[in-house]
Amino acid sequence: MTVLEATPFSTLIRDASHQQHTEAENSAFMGDLLGGRLGVGAFRGYTEQLWFVYRALEGVADRLADDPVAGPFIRPELFRTTALERDLDHLHDGADWRAALRPLPATEAYAARVMEVARDWPGGYVAHHYTRYLGDLSGGQIIRSTAERRYGFARKGDGVRFYVFEGIANPAAFKREYRSLLDALPAREPERLRIVDECKRAFALNTAVFGDLESAAA
Repeated sequence: MTVLEATPFSTLIRDASHQQHTEAENSAFMGDLLGGRLGVGAFRGYTEQLWFVYRALEGVADRLADDPVAGPFIRPELFRTTALERDLDHLHDGADWRAALRPLPATEAYAARVMEVARDWPGGYVAHHYTRYLGDLSGGQIIRSTAERRYGFARKGDGVRFYVFEGIANPAAFKREYRSLLDALPAREPERLRIVDECKRAFALNTAVFGDLESAAA
């Protein structure tokens, strides 16, 4: 067994993608959004783009549910699309936002990559799943509380329901369980490294979306 194979995969994927994770968190758009330098329209725009990403992630869930690699991660209590749609109904004052909504170029590329790996490579899907959902359960809670304060949303109410996991009573315990699933992933060193690289790519795709949003807000 190599040193990499002896390292818990949850530790490996977290540490190896730390730089890309930090770059995403420290994007100019997110800094301006959380710093109150952008209006609620920018927050709405961010939520709109998330909708395309999560439709891609969750639209393939049924097909991957029995897959030996990706299947254990398909947990309905994580699904965010319905919550996003409720938030968007609120942010658009009930207007028919679906007809006019379009993905930004970076969002389109992000969603396309998610669907590509879901079709061809379950391990790559796990990389995107991890990047999104564990981030939502962790740093996403900072975004929620800041948005509530900056933009006047009710605590855990319409507008920020995307960040509220009503089916997860103990997020800390859930995240420990999720990391155990990562550690149990049936993958040897070459595949582990490939998944780590896809995780880095997922963060880079997310950062690109922030760049498009920053340009749109300028």
